[in-house]
Amino acid sequence: MRRLRGSEPMRRLVRETQLDPAGFVLPLFVVPGEGVRRAIGAMPGNYQLSIDELVKECLEARSLGLGGVILFGIPESKDEMASGAYADDGIVQRAVRAIKREVPGLLVITDVCNCEYTSHGHCGKIVAGDVDNDATLEWLAATAVSHARAGADIVAPSDMMDGRVAAIRRALDAAGFPMTPILSYAAKFASVFYGPFREAAESAPKFGDRRSYQMDPANAREAMREIELDIEEGADIVMVKPAMPYLDLIRMARDRFDVPVAAYQVSGEFSMLVAACERGWLERPRAVLESLTAIRRAGASIILTYFAKEAARLLS
Repeated sequence: MRRLRGSEPMRRLVRETQLDPAGFVLPLFVVPGEGVRRAIGAMPGNYQLSIDELVKECLEARSLGLGGVILFGIPESKDEMASGAYADDGIVQRAVRAIKREVPGLLVITDVCNCEYTSHGHCGKIVAGDVDNDATLEWLAATAVSHARAGADIVAPSDMMDGRVAAIRRALDAAGFPMTPILSYAAKFASVFYGPFREAAESAPKFGDRRSYQMDPANAREAMREIELDIEEGADIVMVKPAMPYLDLIRMARDRFDVPVAAYQVSGEFSMLVAACERGWLERPRAVLESLTAIRRAGASIILTYFAKEAARLLS
């Protein structure tokens, strides 16, 4: 077996799993203002960006050959109705228009959720102390349509409400956007690894937690049911989130379903690797590429990762 491991050219020739920047999606956080590039303490090298700064990041993403970007918005103000999520002049809607104008050819995905826009930090309308599933579907559908109207290439619901994919598909079709795909966060777990993201998106819940709608980390068969239901409702791409702690589920999804499978290497995964590298415990370039290779090898053809730009440079 060692005959095919003796040199880097030989190893490269027989390598089974290949990484390509075209399969990476870079998450970006957009905020109101101008000239804003606010460091995110828990995620070194990531920033809250005003639209003008966001466009610069997108130009770099395009030049590196990334598969696209996914946008998360932080509005000027929040309310109980998440009105900033589906306003035609909302922060994400304005950002999409700017990117489409200034960075033609870059694929733009938009996160469709409410937690960044609600005053309480939960993903939907609160009724009797919990998120009301069906009332929240109306907000999600309206948000998806407003993103498509602004020019989003793909909408990506991340809320984990039952029936949201069907509601969004109906709304997009009725509004004249039958060709806008849905990337569903189909198996999204109530994970501890989202902690740094909540600083970045200013989306921590003000009470309770999200375990009544996000998945129990112990459940694999339930994850497959969630994915199957979303495909039946019209999802074009399905996602497992987080990625590295759930590689087994990425593989299960790849083996069972004939649609593209995405995985999100989430903020906690990113921050842990960065922290270990900063302390000299890991060699950063190898850690970045090995972690992404593991996700790709498990079956994800699309990887949402904060390492997207760095990995693209390492692969060039």
